Amino acid sequence: MSQTLDPTRKRIPDAGHDHGHLDADRRVVYIRPASKLPHLDVRELWHYRELMFTLVWRDIVVRYKQTFLGVTWALIVPAITTLVYAIVFGKFANFPHGNTPFPSLAAAGIVPMQYFSSALGLSSTALVANLSLVTKVYFPRVLLPIAAVVVPIVDLIAALPFLIILMAVYGTWPNGPEVALAPAFIGIAFVTALGVGFLLSTFTARWRDVPYMIPVLLQILPLLSGVMYALDQIPTKWQWILSINPMSSAIAGWRWAVLGEAEPNWGQVGVSLSVAAALFTLGLAVFRSFEPRFADTI
Repeated sequence: MSQTLDPTRKRIPDAGHDHGHLDADRRVVYIRPASKLPHLDVRELWHYRELMFTLVWRDIVVRYKQTFLGVTWALIVPAITTLVYAIVFGKFANFPHGNTPFPSLAAAGIVPMQYFSSALGLSSTALVANLSLVTKVYFPRVLLPIAAVVVPIVDLIAALPFLIILMAVYGTWPNGPEVALAPAFIGIAFVTALGVGFLLSTFTARWRDVPYMIPVLLQILPLLSGVMYALDQIPTKWQWILSINPMSSAIAGWRWAVLGEAEPNWGQVGVSLSVAAALFTLGLAVFRSFEPRFADTI
């Protein structure tokens, strides 16, 4: 369902009542069924922007409320993960890392992967976690997965000081202006998480066992994304195969931008972008097709 405000139409004041001073604030609201086509109604989203900010702020506050270390966890988690990866995959397994010291390489992969994992987990349960809102009031339901994908950006920003410290220790600084493209590669992770989040949130509203599958996916995803090894150090055939996973190009491009790693293969980046766009379109289409029935099936 969508609402459209017509600012050009005004009510004619009743002859027996002096309400003329209120007419300028009155608008005609049209309520139409939501389109099932995969689209985002930008005007409607902008109209509900304050609700969007409220949802994001609420989730951020709840995320760190009554915690002992608060946002410091966003630093501790990648630090511990990097230490474990450096010992297990860097020292014992001797995974290929090229000319970049393994701790910097691993940390630069863990930070975006940590964002993607959090965004995927939150967006997949966005509808179920907001049951009272979905079943009682109208608002664009797409706001819930979008807000869930925006919230972990706080953790990503909070983890950057840890990555910068490792870059200073090992001297792995950007080589040039490509650092300006770093947000674009995080954008690949954002679009992918949002598209998959649309799909999983829709399925979770219908089948409650879907969230049990997500931890399994997140356990193997770092291995398929090149978090603990340099993608340019593996055979080219496997680089192209792994490019089907958008996170592999997101991490490779992020490392190139912030660490001065090898430039990613832009053909493989194109494959990842195509898959990310396809996942986003498919997820949004499925979300829109089930949206009218969310309140009944959730």
